[in-house]
Amino acid sequence: MRTRVHVASSHASFTHLRLLSSLIFYTSDSNTVSYRVLSGYSAGLDNRGDIRASGFEGFHMENGEKGSRVSHGDGDFWRMLDRSARAHVSTALHSMCRVIGSREDLFWMYESVYCFHKRPQISCSERYGSPESLPQPLNSTYCVTHAAKRAVNQVIMYWARRIEQEIDRVLQHISGAQQLKGTLHLFERGDGRLSVLRLIRNNPREIVENVASDIERLLAKKRKALEKLAGEAERLQKEHRWQDGIKDGEDIDSQMSLKLEFVYDPNFKNHVNYSHTAVQIPTDIYKGAPVILNELNWTQALERVFIENSRDDPSLLWQAFGSATGVTRYYPAAPWRAPDKIDLYDVRRRPWYIQGASSPKDMVILVDVSGSVSGLTLKLIKASVTEMLDTLSDDDYVNVARFSEKAEAVVPCFDHLVQANVRNKKIFKEAVMQMQAKGTTDYKSGFHFAFNQLLNKTNVPRANCNKIIMLFTDGGEDRAQDIFEQYNWPNKTVRVFTFSVGQHNYDVTPLQWIACANKGFYFEIRSICAIRINTQEYLDVLGRPMVLAGRSAKQVQWTNVYQDALGLGLVVTGTMPVFNLTVTATLRFDSMFLNQLILGVMGVDVHLDELKRLTPQYKLGANGYIFAIDPNGYVLMHPNLRPEEEDLPEPVTLDFLDAEIEDLSKHEIRRQMIDGRSGDMTIRTLIKSMDEASVCMCVSRYIDDASRTYTWTPINDTDYSLGLVLPPYSEHYIQADLSDVMLQLQYLQSLLPNSFESAGHVFLAPREYCKRLQIAENNTQFLVDFLSLMVEISPESDDCDQGLIHNLILDSGILWQLATRVWQNKDLGTYGFLALFAATNGGVTRVYPNLAAESWDEDPEPLNSNFYRRSLDNRGYIFRAPRRTSMDDPLISENGTVGILVTTAVEVTFGGKTLKPAVVGVKLDLEAWVDKFKILATNVSDSRQTTHKCGPSGSCEMDCEMNSDDLLCYLIDDGGFLVMSNQRDHWKKVGLFLGEVDPYLMFALFNNSIYARQQSFQHHSSCQPTASSHTGAGHRAFSVPSIADFLSLAWWTSAAAWSVLQQFLYGFIYSSWFSSDVWAESMESRGTSSSCVTVHSQFYFTNTTKSLNVLQDCGNCSSSCEIEKLLPVRTKTQEENPCEVLNSARYRKGPDKCFDYNSEENTSECGSAHSLHQPIALLLWIQLFWLYLTLRS
Repeated sequence: MRTRVHVASSHASFTHLRLLSSLIFYTSDSNTVSYRVLSGYSAGLDNRGDIRASGFEGFHMENGEKGSRVSHGDGDFWRMLDRSARAHVSTALHSMCRVIGSREDLFWMYESVYCFHKRPQISCSERYGSPESLPQPLNSTYCVTHAAKRAVNQVIMYWARRIEQEIDRVLQHISGAQQLKGTLHLFERGDGRLSVLRLIRNNPREIVENVASDIERLLAKKRKALEKLAGEAERLQKEHRWQDGIKDGEDIDSQMSLKLEFVYDPNFKNHVNYSHTAVQIPTDIYKGAPVILNELNWTQALERVFIENSRDDPSLLWQAFGSATGVTRYYPAAPWRAPDKIDLYDVRRRPWYIQGASSPKDMVILVDVSGSVSGLTLKLIKASVTEMLDTLSDDDYVNVARFSEKAEAVVPCFDHLVQANVRNKKIFKEAVMQMQAKGTTDYKSGFHFAFNQLLNKTNVPRANCNKIIMLFTDGGEDRAQDIFEQYNWPNKTVRVFTFSVGQHNYDVTPLQWIACANKGFYFEIRSICAIRINTQEYLDVLGRPMVLAGRSAKQVQWTNVYQDALGLGLVVTGTMPVFNLTVTATLRFDSMFLNQLILGVMGVDVHLDELKRLTPQYKLGANGYIFAIDPNGYVLMHPNLRPEEEDLPEPVTLDFLDAEIEDLSKHEIRRQMIDGRSGDMTIRTLIKSMDEASVCMCVSRYIDDASRTYTWTPINDTDYSLGLVLPPYSEHYIQADLSDVMLQLQYLQSLLPNSFESAGHVFLAPREYCKRLQIAENNTQFLVDFLSLMVEISPESDDCDQGLIHNLILDSGILWQLATRVWQNKDLGTYGFLALFAATNGGVTRVYPNLAAESWDEDPEPLNSNFYRRSLDNRGYIFRAPRRTSMDDPLISENGTVGILVTTAVEVTFGGKTLKPAVVGVKLDLEAWVDKFKILATNVSDSRQTTHKCGPSGSCEMDCEMNSDDLLCYLIDDGGFLVMSNQRDHWKKVGLFLGEVDPYLMFALFNNSIYARQQSFQHHSSCQPTASSHTGAGHRAFSVPSIADFLSLAWWTSAAAWSVLQQFLYGFIYSSWFSSDVWAESMESRGTSSSCVTVHSQFYFTNTTKSLNVLQDCGNCSSSCEIEKLLPVRTKTQEENPCEVLNSARYRKGPDKCFDYNSEENTSECGSAHSLHQPIALLLWIQLFWLYLTLRS
C-alpha cells in the first residue's frame, strides 16, 4: 500500500532517550475507497477490489480529451475495458494510491497497474492480466498542505516527548538511581579525598607496558622448555641405533598396550595421565613400518624431559613433538579425540608444524590441462592442488595457473601472488575445480608465467623467502632447459618440484631431470591414496637450509591462533625445529654428506586464557580491554575473538579490522603495531556490542558511537604487539578500602540467601577472588562456596585478591541498602514493572523481587553483560526487548506478559572525575506499558485540547489509542527492534527486527537516514553445506560411489572403480581406512558444518533530531516489490568477487629471518617414485578375487 510515514525522534537534553516513534496511517470507509480525478469525475473500488460502475462517470486526460464513458453494474469491471480505458483506470488508480489506501485493502504496484485486494491470495497478473502493454500512468497531483504536515509532525514529536518524560519520571522515582549516587557520596570526605573509597588513575602507557612485560616473561618460560626439549630430542636421535629388523610389538609393545588411568584436569579440559606420554599416528601411515617403529623407540625417552619440564613450570600445557614421519608424541597422555567418522589428523598439516618446519614460501602452482590429462587424471590433479594449498599458511604467498599451449591464472584478476589466507585459498580451490582439459602441452609457457610471477620486481607484497614452482602433469618430453637457463641458472634461486599424476606410460625422466636440475624433488601420484603424502613431503626439502644453518636457525616462532586438536580451545603454540645431527647420513658418488633432514618440530601450547589472566580487566571496566595482534594483523586476544566452531581445521585468523568496525584511524593503529612501534590515539568510533554473539551464533545486535583511547606497544622477543582500549569513564576506577572488620561482616551478611526474600536475589560475578575458590557453573553454588570460604578465612588473607574482594563486599552492602531503603517501599505493579535491578563494577547484581530472579538470564558477570556495557556508552535509558528472530518460538510470558529491560548508568563525580560504577534498571510489564503507551500517544496534543486528523482527507483520528485499526504506532529501539506497538497482534512480535515485522517501514527509515547500516564480513563462520541436486552438482575432486554404484556392474568396470577399490585394499592391508582427505571431505560434508564467509549487518540510530514525513510505496506482490528487505541477521554471502579481494589486501610484515639457501646443501636427493612397498602379488590377487566375487553376485 502507499502509506504516509511519520517519524519523530526524541533526544531531549536532560534524558537523551533513544526513542523512535514511527506512525503509519491509512484512511478508508468500511466499503468503498474513492478518489476524485483531476476533472472532478470520480472512480471507486469496493472492498473486493472490483471497480464500482455506479461511481465511475469517466476520465479526463491532461490534454482535455474525455475518456470512454462507462455504465456497468458492480462486478469485475477491468476485463471489460479496452486498452485505452485501462490506461485511464491505471491513471486513476495511480492517483488514488498516492493519497488514499486502506489498512485492510492491501494494495501494491505491479509495473504500471495498481491492484487492490481485500485478501491478497491472487497476484496482480492473475486478477487483471499482464499490464506489460499498458502505457505508464499519468502523474497526478497530491494535495496535502504544508500546514497539515507541520501539524502532524508536531503531534508526533509531542508524543515522543511525553513518552520520554513519563519514563524518566517513573524510573527516577522507583529505580533508586539518585539514592545510589547519594550512598556512594557518603563515602567521600568533604575535602574531596576519599576514605572508604580511593580514586585511582589508569595510566594507559604504564598498563600496556606492564602487561607486555608480563606476557614476555610468560613466553620466555615456554621458550626455555622448548629449547630443552629440542636439544634433548636431537641428542636422543643421534644416539639411537637404527634397527632394520625391529618388528611391531617387540620393543614398544609394553608401552603401546598400557591401560592408563586418566583423571580430569580443568587446565587441559580433558582427562590426562601425568606419568606417561601418548602417541598419535596418522591413519594412512602403516604403524608397523620400520621407520615408524624406530621413531617410537627413540622418542619414548622424551617422556622424562616432558615430565621434568612440567615440574619446573606447572603452568605448562600440552608439550608435543611432531615428527617428519607423521608421528606425534604428546604429554601428558590423554585419549585421542577422534572425530565421529574418519580421523585424518596429520601433525605435518597442523599450523604449528608448517610454521616451524620451514621458512615462508612464494609458490606458483602450474597445472597441466592439456587434453591428455582428462578424466581420472584431471580429478587427481585437482585433488592434489587442493591438498597442496592446505600446506600453506598465512605467511605464504601463492598463485595457481593452468597451461596447455598458453598459461593463465585460474583466477583471472589474480595477476600476482596473493596471501595464502583462508579466503584466497578457498577462491583458488573453487577455480581449480572448474578447470577443463583441452589442447596440447607446452611446459615453456607455464614456466614463463611462473618465473615472471616469482622474479618480477613490483611492489606487491610477498613472502620474499623460499621461491617454489609446483608442476602437476601426467608427463611430457620437453625439459624446457632454455627457460631455466634464462631465469634460474646458475644461482637456482627458484626450486622446481614436479608431480607425475595418474596411471600412464609416459616417460617421467624429463620430469625427474627438471626437479633435480632446479634443487627440487620429483614425486609420483598414481592414485588418490598417494595425494596427502606426496603433497606435503616437499617441506623436508625446504627445511634443508634451516638444518644446515645450525644454531642460527634454532629460533622460537609463535603461531597464529588456532583450535587445539585435543579440545583445549584457542591456543597459540611456540615452535622450534628439531634437526637430524647424524654425522654420516648419505653416501653417494663416493662423497660424504652431513644429514640435512629436519627430524620434526617441537611445540608448547599457551592457552589464550593464560594471556588474559595477565590483564587487569577489572580495573579497565566493562568496555576497556587488552588486545594483541601478530605480524599479519590477526588478533590473538580480543573480546570479539569467538569462533563459532571448535573443530574447523583452519587457523582462526580474525583481522583486527574485522574484530572491530573498520576506519582509517584503525588502519594506522594496525600498521604501527605490526611495525613494532609504540603509540596512542584517541578517536571517535563505532562500537559493536560484544556479548550477544556468545549467547548464540549470531551477529551482535547493536552499534554505539563512542570515544576510545588506543595505546599500544610491542612484546619483546616475539612478533606480537599489545594494545589497550579505554573509554573516557574508565580513565579512573574506584578501589574500596574496607579495613573495618565489622563493616565487612555486616555487608557480607547481605549476601546470605536468607536475605533474598526481602531484599532480592544476588548474583555474584564468577571471578577469582581467592585461590581456593573454584569457579562453579551454577551461580548459586558459587555464591555458597564464596560465603563458606569467608567463614574459614578472612578477606585480608594473602590467598585473596584484596582489591577484588573489598569492592565486592562494599558493592553488596550498597545494593542491599538500595533494596531495603528504596525498592521495598515501592509497589511494582502500580508502576507496571516486573522487576528492579542494579549491577556494579565490583561484580554484584541484585534483582528485586526474589521471584523475578527465576526468569533472569543475564550474565552474572556485569562486565560481560550487554545491558551493562551499552548503558555505560549511552546517555539516558537503553531499551532492550527479549532477543528473537522470526524463526523462534513465541515468547514465554512472565505472569502473562513480556518483560522489557530499561537501563541507565549511574554517573558520579569523585574528586572532579566522572565515573560510571553501576547500572540500574527495570523490567517493564509489556502489557501494562502498551496501555500507557497508547494513552501517552493520545489525540490531545496540548493544553488547549486541540485534536488533529490524519490523512489528506482528514478522516483518520490522530490517536494511537482510539484509532488502532487505522493508525499503526511503533516504539522501536536504536537497533531497529520492536519494543511496543498499539496493535494487539504485534505484542507477540516484540523483540523482532522491524524489517521482519514491517519491511517496508524499515526500508523507509533506512532509506531516509533515520537508521544507518553497518556490514562486516566473518571469514571463519560455520555453515551447513547446501544440498545440491544431481543436475546442479559442481565438479568434485572425486566421485563418491553410492549403494547403487556398488551394485552396478558398469561401475565396477570403470576406471573410477579401480581407484576406489585401491582405497579399500590399502585400508585392509595397512589398517588405514579411506586415507584420502578428498574422499573424507565428500563424506563428512553431509550434514556437518564447514567454514564459510558470512556477512553481518547491524542497524543503528543516526542520532538525527529531524522528523520524517514521507510517502512510502508498500505492497504484497513479491514479483513487483522493489523494496529491499532489511534484516540484521548473519547471512551466507554469495561468492566474493576475487578482484575485490585482491584490492582489499591489507598491510602485513613477514618474518625477519629467512632460510632458503645454503651452499652446503646436497641436492642429489631429488626424488623417485614414492612407494609404500606394498606386496604387489597379494594386491593383485585380492583385486582379482574381489572382482570375481562381485561379478558372481
